[in-house]
Amino acid sequence: MSAVVYPGSFDPVTKGHIDVIVRLSAIFDRVVVLVADSPRKNYLFSHDERVALIQQAIKQVKKRSGKIEVVSSKMLTVNFAIQKKIDVIARSVRTVSDWEYEYAMADANKKLAPKIETLFIMADPTFGFISSSLVREVAAFEGDTTPFVPGNVSRALKNKNSVKTRGKK
Repeated sequence: MSAVVYPGSFDPVTKGHIDVIVRLSAIFDRVVVLVADSPRKNYLFSHDERVALIQQAIKQVKKRSGKIEVVSSKMLTVNFAIQKKIDVIARSVRTVSDWEYEYAMADANKKLAPKIETLFIMADPTFGFISSSLVREVAAFEGDTTPFVPGNVSRALKNKNSVKTRGKK
């Protein structure tokens, strides 16, 4: 059984992320979406919220999402992959700057776990400009996030924004 782990912070998950997950599910028997935290980032959504948002979004776009599982872990992705006996890590690439970062990460992962391969999957051009940072900024200014994220995520962003706005009054 072929399996792949697709790690990311997904804060929030975008239509581009969901597209990659669905495309990976057409290639692999099992796709493990790994919601991970980086010590360098401050998150809008909690770890549990990000997991739930991805699970809901996948159900919206793919009726047979049984081969896709969404999990979280506090360990290095390569250690998670080793523990779960997954030999491939998928990374999505939108831009040249993504490539530089992802290449360095793949190189480090190869040194840490030589038997694990990194698969780079290009973003669909339709979603290539969408980043979680862009979405958070649009949401912070109460802009329409529906072109960028699944419906459940757009609603969650509005709720977060209204809670922040109420808290400032």
